[in-house]
Amino acid sequence: MRPGSEAAAQAVVNELGVPVKAGPDPLQKRLLMKIADHFQELWAPSFGMPRGRVREFVADAAYVDEREIVQYLLAGHDLFSVMGSSEDVLGSGETIMGGDSIYSDGEWVWRGDLWFYVRNHHVCLPNEFLERIRSFGYTMPAEGLSSLMEIAKEIRPRL
Repeated sequence: MRPGSEAAAQAVVNELGVPVKAGPDPLQKRLLMKIADHFQELWAPSFGMPRGRVREFVADAAYVDEREIVQYLLAGHDLFSVMGSSEDVLGSGETIMGGDSIYSDGEWVWRGDLWFYVRNHHVCLPNEFLERIRSFGYTMPAEGLSSLMEIAKEIRPRL
């Protein structure tokens, strides 16, 4: 059988040894959710082209509503909990508990350490994400379990 032939595709077997037809590579399709903190240092290349490096998005001053934005980030729906801590990639020497965890509001996803970068380094968030946060009055919108599970299924193979 030649690779790429119909017969080769049907020769793939699952973990139980049952032949299954191979589908498209899930990592090749475009992400449906948006990544609020898509910085080179924080996300694997499998998540696509980052916005840039964290340092490029550090502002001189905090958002006037920074406290409310941070609370929104901390209230996110937990998609993946990671025990342990992550180091501040901007070099403060601080560590952030659960920094590698992933949260969502149903449309956007972010790492568990994003609140830290917003509060301590005044990292700028995408305008579309800020508009969403503010439009909800800084209150995390309710999301159904099935919706969050779909987002988690999209993220998991890329981790």
